[in-house]
This record gives sequence, C-alpha cells and structure tokens, in this order.
Amino acid sequence: MFRYLLLLTVFLFLAEPAFARRIVVLAPAAGDILLKLGLEEQVVGKTRSLEEFPKAKKVGSHIKPNVELIKGLEPDLLIISSNRFFSEQMSAAVDAQTFTYNPKSLAEILQQTEALGHLTGRTAAAEELTHQLRKKLHGLKPLDQKTRVIYEISALPLSVAGQKNIISDIVRAAGGTPVDFGTRKIIKIGSEAIIASQPDLYIYQTGPMNRTPTPPRERNNYRLLHCNYLKVDQLLWSRANSNSFDRVLELNRILRNR
Repeated sequence: MFRYLLLLTVFLFLAEPAFARRIVVLAPAAGDILLKLGLEEQVVGKTRSLEEFPKAKKVGSHIKPNVELIKGLEPDLLIISSNRFFSEQMSAAVDAQTFTYNPKSLAEILQQTEALGHLTGRTAAAEELTHQLRKKLHGLKPLDQKTRVIYEISALPLSVAGQKNIISDIVRAAGGTPVDFGTRKIIKIGSEAIIASQPDLYIYQTGPMNRTPTPPRERNNYRLLHCNYLKVDQLLWSRANSNSFDRVLELNRILRNR
C-alpha cells in the first residue's frame, strides 16, 4: 500500500505542469498583462521603466539588461520584447525559458495574453481577460467620414508609426485610416512627406521617446497642414497591452466628434 501511494505521488508530481513561478520582465508592455493575470508576486525582476511590481528588483533597461543581476534572481521565465536586446546567448546564460512579448496588433495581444496564461498557470484568468477585451470593442460606433491619421513617435528625428505598429491597428480598429508610410514599426520621415499626405488628424505622443516636442501647429513647416491635432501619453498609447483596447474606444469617440 505504501509503495502504491509513493508511486502515485511521484506520478502526480511528474504529471503536474511546470508553471513559471519566478518571472523577470524585460518587455515593459507585458507588465500590464501580468498584473491583470494576478502574477504580481511571481515577478522578481523588471526593467527600470516599469513602475509596477514594487517588490521586484530592477535589472537595467530593456535595451541594456544586466545578465548577472538576472541570473542572481534565478528566474524560470524571461519575458523579452526582442532578441535584438536580449540574445539567444544571453538567454542560455540565464538558463530560463524565454517568451517574446511583442504584439503588433490587437489580435496578437489576445494571442500572447493567452500564451502567458498557459505558461504561468493562469489559463482561466487569461481567457476571462481576453473575453472582456473582445467585449469592449462591441462599444465601437461607425464613423460618418473617412479620417486619415498620422501618429508621431518623435519630433527629432521625425518619425511616425508604420503599418506594423500597434498604433496603426488601434487607428484601424477605431475606424480611421493610418497614413501609409511603410510597413516597419517606426519610420523616419521628412516633414515634406507629412505635408504632402495632408492627414485629417495628427496625433503626437509625449514621453521617453518624445520628451518636449514643439506642438506641431507651432512648427513653421507645418503651416500648410489643415488638420486637427491630438497630444497623447506615450506610455498609455504605444505599449501594446490591455490599455490598447481602451485607446481604440477613446479614439473612436474622438473621430466621431471631429
């Protein structure tokens, strides 16, 4: 009988999924998702740009993470935004599972949220979260007119959101049309191209990538533009997470009232 119970215990232990219990977040946008999945206590390390997870140790920036600090935290899951800043060699040195969180669309936010739920044992919470996010979009209303939108990432150098940026998907979901300057995530461009495109709405962000931009309407070379302007918070708009769905509803209201 004892041998049977011992074998049963070993079997159940081996059959139990090895969910991530110690997480280091190097993708700032993923912080919001982890909070909503109830994983605050499991996050042991984070980038310095994340205000969430006050108990977690800061391990540098997402561009220059400190591998030795990360190793010392003994994580079993690393969440990165790109192997451009955290290479396969760095991942191997830490010896932890690596998950890339870098959605470029609302659909990818939902997919990657469910994947994180599976990795961390929060499958039910992830399914409920994605259900609620899909439900939010039921509040969208159609626009009466076509609205062409530009989103400024930075003023110096001048760069805008490309078609593979989450911003462009937010614009499309809200009923607008992102002006097409190319397929990359961020596109450096000249002001002449901006003026030639004649957008209906020019959105410009303020934040780490665009700290003190001159308001576009005050720029001499923009005097030929005849559009509305909207100033937004970079961290609320450019991070692809659950907040992106709120931005869709917000922009939809703005475009309807234009």
